[in-house]
Amino acid sequence: MLTVAMTLPWRVTLYLLAGVAGGISNGIAGGGTFITFPALLAAGVPALQANLSTTVGVTPSFVGSFRVFRHQLGRYRDEVRRLAPACLLGAGFGTALLFWGSATTFRNVVPWLIGAGTILFALAPLITRRLAHVHHDHPARRRALVVGIFFVAVYGGYFGAGLGILLMAVFALTTTYQLREIQLLRNVISLIITLAAAVIYLIHGHLDVQAVVLLAVGTLIGGWLGALVMQRLSPTWIRVVVIAIGAATTLRLAL
Repeated sequence: MLTVAMTLPWRVTLYLLAGVAGGISNGIAGGGTFITFPALLAAGVPALQANLSTTVGVTPSFVGSFRVFRHQLGRYRDEVRRLAPACLLGAGFGTALLFWGSATTFRNVVPWLIGAGTILFALAPLITRRLAHVHHDHPARRRALVVGIFFVAVYGGYFGAGLGILLMAVFALTTTYQLREIQLLRNVISLIITLAAAVIYLIHGHLDVQAVVLLAVGTLIGGWLGALVMQRLSPTWIRVVVIAIGAATTLRLAL
């Protein structure tokens, strides 16, 4: 990553534009961290500080998306309550790995993780047809959903890039929800996971306050715009966009 010396106006512009672009990406399918994280590195922010700051800074992108979908959330409140403990525990464990674990091993696994999630999401219609005889509330489905959300939350607490793609893959494989329902739940669960990690990061400190504030403003706007775009896309195009973002994210991580 090229690091350049930036004057304050250029730094402010970079953070705001990266925030808006990252928020739009998160509002559509996730992957916004791959815009905001490199932007902080380019501005000279150290890698760990950039990771912590971008996680806190992109959290408002899910708030922006949530505002678009909030009127549809009522019928899924029980589902969100059931999954919230797995989100909080997983995010907490992921932040512990970040602060006390080995970063190298985990980062080596990440491209394979996002790639596998993208492939599974692409194949989800075929898999769910095979599982159509298994009821939505079957204990095996419920357990698989909770376990899947927990492990994705661990990843979200650790790094989080591509979090939305992994969540959509888990929901597509373990539930009978339609794609727009999955999109709504993905936004809410992403907000819970990133908010939990952000609170821990804020307590821990070591943030670039300027970057966090400017990214937060940009991602709030971008998340709202991205969610509006998603509402206007057909389910087919939503699936195409998610798979494209997943493939690009995998390549970006691998390289």
